[in-house]
Amino acid sequence: MTTAQTQELDVQPTPLALLLLGREADPRSERGVECPGDLPSPSDPDLVARARAAKEKLGDKVFVLGHHYQRDEVIQFADVTGDSFKLARDAAARPEAEYIVFCGVHFMAESADILTSDDQKVVLPDLAAGCSMADMATAEQVAECWDVLTEAGIAEQVVPVSYMNSSADIKAFTGRHGGTICTSSNAERALNWAFEQGEKVLFLPDQHLGRNTAVRDLGMSLEDCVVYNPHKPNGGLTAEELRAAKMILWRGHCSVHGRFSLDSVDDVRERIPGVNVLVHPECKHEVVAAADYVGSTEYIIKALEAAPAGSKWAIGTELNLVRRLANRFAAEDKEIVFLDKTVCFCSTMNRIDLPHLVWTLESLAEGTLVNRIEVDPETEKFAKLALERMLALP
Repeated sequence: MTTAQTQELDVQPTPLALLLLGREADPRSERGVECPGDLPSPSDPDLVARARAAKEKLGDKVFVLGHHYQRDEVIQFADVTGDSFKLARDAAARPEAEYIVFCGVHFMAESADILTSDDQKVVLPDLAAGCSMADMATAEQVAECWDVLTEAGIAEQVVPVSYMNSSADIKAFTGRHGGTICTSSNAERALNWAFEQGEKVLFLPDQHLGRNTAVRDLGMSLEDCVVYNPHKPNGGLTAEELRAAKMILWRGHCSVHGRFSLDSVDDVRERIPGVNVLVHPECKHEVVAAADYVGSTEYIIKALEAAPAGSKWAIGTELNLVRRLANRFAAEDKEIVFLDKTVCFCSTMNRIDLPHLVWTLESLAEGTLVNRIEVDPETEKFAKLALERMLALP
């Protein structure tokens, strides 16, 4: 529908619609939407050549990180690929690189800034590349939650564990309150450590990873878990419910992994006899319980690498990665399909496209620093403390 048609119908775009269109900013969110300068046209046939030329001109001054969920057109220019924490550590291991171009989302670039030296500059090609899950927990909301736990008389018993997919503010909160960060690969170790420090865990911001790890890996019951809803008074929980719980799960989720359902699993098993269902632990508990294998992005890649020829796999994670893996292993006669019938990319990851990457690299090559991501020193101090606790996990 055109703007003119919208005006004729007297339809006013909602704030959410404007945000998704990149025409407004959400002050409560970690993401921004401004991109100064003129972007190259997506139809420019020279985009690939321009990106190569700019990257070659920059030489060792630039280090390009590509998250697994990025588009193929972008990932081809990555010096390294991986999940968010691996990439942040890779950046820290390249101190000679003046510019770290992070093809991922905002919280990932923040983590890279925290772990790299002060001399290095972390750049996000499109500031609108946020993360809906990370946006579901703000510093103000988490501070209010801690007040609720204090009023219930249990704050001293609670150890916060925050998923890597969180803003620097949330990581700093975690560090200040004696907690640790976790990834989808080491969540079990992080929770075991946390329960050695205290009696309860506040798990931020993905309820599904927290629940799946507690129940599937640590042997807890679903009744041991409660969900704190930041949009309800006292999180929608009574003091008695909080005191009885072992796992206080933040009401957050991944918009991609949260869409997979038990029906998706049942349908793919009916369509493809003998299929192996492999899902990410950010999926809902009933999906994880029905799957054959569960693991992080890196786990998924390694499982498919080790899979025998002729095997069939339905993967419950972001579509860019699933499609890339299907193409990679087609020659080995491995059938790899997306778990859901409906195509679903991570919309914010896909904001990093070739025009934004070209604009970024050409700007840097011309000596113009754009879209720098900086974490303030106080936040960085406590966020780094939480990350260091993770690195020290047994």
